Amino acid sequence: MKRLIVSFFAIGILAVSCKEKPKSSLSQSSFGTFQGKEVTLLNVAFDGGLKASLTNYGGIITSLSLPDMSGELKDVVLGYDNLDGYLASSPYFGALIGRFGNRIANGRFTLDNVEYELATNDGVNHLHGGAQGFDKVLWEIAATDIRDEQIVISLKYLSADGEEGYPGNLEVFVDYVFTPNSFAMNYKASTDKATVVNLTQHSYFNLSGEDTPILDHELQIIADQYLPIDSTLIPTGELRPVKDGAFDFTSFKRIGKEINKVDEQLAYGFGYDHCWILNGGMTKDMRQVASLKHGGSGIKMDVYTVEPALQFYSGNFLDAMITGKNGIVYKHRYGLCLETQHYPDSPNQNEFPSVVLRPGELYETSTKYVFGVE
Repeated sequence: MKRLIVSFFAIGILAVSCKEKPKSSLSQSSFGTFQGKEVTLLNVAFDGGLKASLTNYGGIITSLSLPDMSGELKDVVLGYDNLDGYLASSPYFGALIGRFGNRIANGRFTLDNVEYELATNDGVNHLHGGAQGFDKVLWEIAATDIRDEQIVISLKYLSADGEEGYPGNLEVFVDYVFTPNSFAMNYKASTDKATVVNLTQHSYFNLSGEDTPILDHELQIIADQYLPIDSTLIPTGELRPVKDGAFDFTSFKRIGKEINKVDEQLAYGFGYDHCWILNGGMTKDMRQVASLKHGGSGIKMDVYTVEPALQFYSGNFLDAMITGKNGIVYKHRYGLCLETQHYPDSPNQNEFPSVVLRPGELYETSTKYVFGVE
């Protein structure tokens, strides 16, 4: 399973609203301690453009601020003000997800005639790498690089053989690449034993920058099919056309338009929590696969990837029990996720694209979020 990294300069970057090249800065500070080790917060800023904070605990993007159509900075991701919030309880806010993003049925899969048993942390199923996935570990800050229009933060983690039940020592590198109007992830991984890998990023976006539901956002997903799920949110194996239904986002549609429609699939997911099969499948070069925009703020986000699928989650399980940044209580559907990935439960469904990584192979994939103002 080889996934190719492409040059980000191959993708047209939206113009930043300034005549001179924006100045950039990168600073760091302590974000607390985890298991006796210091956690670092890295702060990225471009004059007149994006400002973001990233911690090496879970590779979490804790804040992402962008200018709206009036020039006011809006923080467009959900999260906490401090490390304690993430340690106490977090529905994967802003985190790197691994070893396997999304669900594996019954926490089991068979590889090379060996059955592996994983944690069941989502009812009867395994979700996002288990009880202590990559979102709940301390990543090494391997390197940083700062230029006028690009800041790169390189993270590294060694997932030991048997961690959360997965086989093989998996060495993972993730480069976060920030520009004045975008952030991207370059993922690489290698193993000394056959294993399964499906990495993604789990930021919750709200482009209004306010404490309001995301139902007034407009979404486009360039996908003609999606994966129906059963009552435990595992794909049935069917690839179903989206045409003219509640799952049709082939052109911009307001998220709230059909989210409460009487539909078995929407009932299973308590809204949208499904995987869309992106047109073109796995690609060599990154292409645009989705767009999200909010009329009130004017902020638009375009999603680029080489991955074959995208999980759209509409924040259905946010339940007003979480107090996030600036004392905001995150209520039902106050944020949404657009997670680029391979299909859920792929280790158990031979018809799905393979997620197997073997010794001597290199796992590579890339995703980019580009922001602008309409």
